[in-house]
Amino acid sequence: MAQKVLLVDDEQDFVEVLQERLENRGMTVQTSLTPQKVFDKIQHENYDAIILDLQMPEMDGLTVLQEILKVHPEMQVIILTGHATVDKGIKAMKLGALDLIEKPVDINLLIEKIKTAEANKMLILDEKMENIMKDLMINKSW
Repeated sequence: MAQKVLLVDDEQDFVEVLQERLENRGMTVQTSLTPQKVFDKIQHENYDAIILDLQMPEMDGLTVLQEILKVHPEMQVIILTGHATVDKGIKAMKLGALDLIEKPVDINLLIEKIKTAEANKMLILDEKMENIMKDLMINKSW
């Protein structure tokens, strides 16, 4: 099954090229050029990974990351940046990002990270379902 990815970056040319490269590798990719649209998309769609630019004019990627994880703590977010600093990378990981990748993007590395994100999300959701089932078995009187 194809991985479903949301690509968020304010650079339209970059988004179009990366979207095409990922789609050529069998992934389903939706895009957003503004952080504000991300919040609407995650309310209506489910993604295996969100690829999120660290620096955008309206809202920085760390703030967007925090807001995404408030609503969907199981979401796997990969931060992209052309301006990586160790401090921001550490902060992103502490906030819950899966990883931080520098631009220009190594497509093979990004694909590997997306597959890792998909596997992580499946484990989290499986564990959540298992806990729900356990709770039902313990608390329901059949």
